[in-house]
Amino acid sequence: MATSVAAQQAVITTDGLDQLISVLRERGWSVLGPVLRDGVIAPGEVTGVDDLPRGVGDDQQPARYRLRERGDDALFGFASPATSFKPVLFPPRQLLWRATARDDGFDMTRPDAAPPRRALLGVRSCDLAAIRAQDRVLAHRWKDRPGRDVDYVAARDATFVVAVACGSPADTCFCTSMGTGPAPGEGYDLALTEVLADEHRFVVTVGSERGADVLDEVGNRVADHDDVAAAQSVIDGATRAIERRLDTTGLPAMLDAEVEHPLWEDVAQRCLACGNCTAVCPTCFCTSVDDVSDLTAENAERWRTWDSCFTAGFSYVHGGPVRASTASRYRQWMTHKLGTWQAQFGSSGCVGCGRCLTWCPVGIDITAEARALRGTARTSRREDTT
Repeated sequence: MATSVAAQQAVITTDGLDQLISVLRERGWSVLGPVLRDGVIAPGEVTGVDDLPRGVGDDQQPARYRLRERGDDALFGFASPATSFKPVLFPPRQLLWRATARDDGFDMTRPDAAPPRRALLGVRSCDLAAIRAQDRVLAHRWKDRPGRDVDYVAARDATFVVAVACGSPADTCFCTSMGTGPAPGEGYDLALTEVLADEHRFVVTVGSERGADVLDEVGNRVADHDDVAAAQSVIDGATRAIERRLDTTGLPAMLDAEVEHPLWEDVAQRCLACGNCTAVCPTCFCTSVDDVSDLTAENAERWRTWDSCFTAGFSYVHGGPVRASTASRYRQWMTHKLGTWQAQFGSSGCVGCGRCLTWCPVGIDITAEARALRGTARTSRREDTT
């Protein structure tokens, strides 16, 4: 069943959306939203609705991404952008500390600048779910776990979120299987559903007090029954359009039982171990640490950088890598993402955005691999015991 739109909503027009962007900027938030850049739709600076990809849709399939003209004025008429908003909250490269030598020792400092205030416009339901997942991992907003990432928490607290319901899912989307869309879940300040029928408008749901405060400065009206029904129709239509499925029933246990399945070697014959899937995944959080110094040996820095379980050195310990083969690296990625993440963080590590399908150079489909593994799991165990 499709996720329901709340009964009481407000409505803004495209001029109202432009005003919303202006209000956010006037209040000190730089607005990041979907823009056309280098042949893709990706997050970039937005100063008004004219910066949004009006009338542009996308065609996403395994190993394929193309833009297309929609023939209408939709501002959010595409599926998930090429990249998520993860780099905003969790940068690919981040300075942890800097040390400067003295005659009697050294001074160590951390970057103390406050994170910039950013408003994220157009956050899809899958990416909103990914932010909630990162909250559990990095901010430890799950079971009161200690040791949270203070930089992530500071960036998260300085961020205003404007979510947008997905009305044009791609072939690679499977958020309905993961329970993450197409309507936004919790975690937004404002959520929009773009309606093109009859009148181009946006049905707005308020998710926080500051969201309500911002909306008060934007021209709007109370949504009537027809507005709410039209918004629900958009979500229902997107739900029906999503045909790709991932059966999550008993998935962690099944993956745990099949670590020696021959499928891993089969995937390894196709996988390039390039790390594209982890680079575009909105929930992957693996990092490495780089220590650098200048030629004087008086200044040193420690940087945290994104890493991937597909890189040869990621699992390196004294003597060599723990996962030396491509098969073992793919198995680690898939079993963690769909299985052991549940035990660590209480949810799946996959939000069904489909980016790993779209941006895999050879089109490996995690849903198809899980289906193949499930379909042959019992047979493989029976053969192992005979």
